[in-house]
Amino acid sequence: MVGTRQAVLPLDGEAPARRKRIGPFRIDATAVTNARFREFVHETGYVTDAERIGDSFVFERFLPANAPPSRAVAEAPWWRVIDGADWRRIHGPGSDEAWEPEHPVVHVTWNDASAFADWCGGRLPSEAEWEHAARGGLGDVRYPWGNDEPNDVDFFPCNIWQGRFWDVDLGLDGYVGTAPARSFEPNGYGLFNMVGNVWEWTAQPFRVRSLKRTATRVHSGKRGYRLVKGGSFLCHASYCHRYRIAARTGSTPDSSTSHQGFRVVYD
Repeated sequence: MVGTRQAVLPLDGEAPARRKRIGPFRIDATAVTNARFREFVHETGYVTDAERIGDSFVFERFLPANAPPSRAVAEAPWWRVIDGADWRRIHGPGSDEAWEPEHPVVHVTWNDASAFADWCGGRLPSEAEWEHAARGGLGDVRYPWGNDEPNDVDFFPCNIWQGRFWDVDLGLDGYVGTAPARSFEPNGYGLFNMVGNVWEWTAQPFRVRSLKRTATRVHSGKRGYRLVKGGSFLCHASYCHRYRIAARTGSTPDSSTSHQGFRVVYD
């Protein structure tokens, strides 16, 4: 099953629910970790896009008080372009202590994720494969655990924002920023953090098949974008309710941020 009968953001192409035939596959239980990505880099000498370009996007609240001035993103001022930010230094120069081997690797572009997948004998998942895995056998549900909504009071099944975005993160789920890749309860297929924590790249382009003028206008200019799924620790129902299985958005294949990762599937 791909999509849903319970669309929350229909302009993103979440609906309708439809069935697709896919072949058998295996999927990593977790997003690729820093430790695993380090093995890839040590063996191949690979240089990520962020390292090659020299900067990446860092969430503003993670910058130290003495951080030098940085360029903001006009539409999303909580993002800052930080020179020297990459998968090793996730908040920029001087942030080495924030690097955790068992946390998901971030600041990786679609190009970087594809190169890693080739190295380990896998590939990035299709949307149908990703959603099938995330549902854990439950069918048309919103989340890997069912339909119960996370909240800011007493139900924290995944790593998302609690509080008022973007200036108050209460961290009630135990984390401000990324959580270990193997954290929270796994779904019915034994997969961890299929929603929340970090966005996950997929293999396919981001497309919205709609004849509605509103959808066309909202997504104009996204030619060449790649589909990402699952939401991240920066998602909240009041701002980015895309930590749902059917939710979807796109990003350019050379973009990297401190909340974007991936996992690998295998034929």
